[in-house]
Amino acid sequence: MAIARLHGGPLDGQVLPLENPDLDRLIVPYSETQVVYQRSGDVLNTGEGDGPTEAAFLFVEEEGELVEDGDDEPSDGR
Repeated sequence: MAIARLHGGPLDGQVLPLENPDLDRLIVPYSETQVVYQRSGDVLNTGEGDGPTEAAFLFVEEEGELVEDGDDEPSDGR
């Protein structure tokens, strides 16, 4: 099994299963939007007995705006 270790953005510190360790980009659902992470560096732990294969991914962008509960109300004073 391979894992993706996420750095930065709203999912900082999260570890996700990674179906394909050769992926260069992850698009992950988050709340009502998606966040994009780009692979950084080489895949680690590819030998036998050294733990799961691991790839680091750095935060790139959010696709769409994140809306906090109650912040989606009109701001025109109504």
